[in-house]
Amino acid sequence: MKIAMAGVHVNDPLEAFRFYTEKLGFKEKVYMPEAFLAVVVSPEDPEGTTLLLEPSQHPVAKAYMEGLYAAGIPAIMLGTADIAAEYEQLTAKGVVFRKPPTKADWGIEAVFEDECGNLIALGQIF
Repeated sequence: MKIAMAGVHVNDPLEAFRFYTEKLGFKEKVYMPEAFLAVVVSPEDPEGTTLLLEPSQHPVAKAYMEGLYAAGIPAIMLGTADIAAEYEQLTAKGVVFRKPPTKADWGIEAVFEDECGNLIALGQIF
């Protein structure tokens, strides 16, 4: 068994789709704007785990998303082999980082805003 899809709640799936594809470089897997459905995948693993950009209109989802954000907790973690290069590329594209690459016991972590109501961790594991 493997993880096929993970979801992240967003304020607007269509805006999130633009951010995740244009700024982060993810690729379209499923995009149905009329249904507010957007699924993206890493260009490094196009047959790998997909990310469902889920609308957060349900009160439980909205409270969870807003609670994570208010507490400064990232909704998901994305991985990279070269966090310094990724940080520079994303910063150049206008991605707003809350925490620059910082050493942790397990590796290096940076945290940025996804413009859709979430904090996202970017990690490089040692």
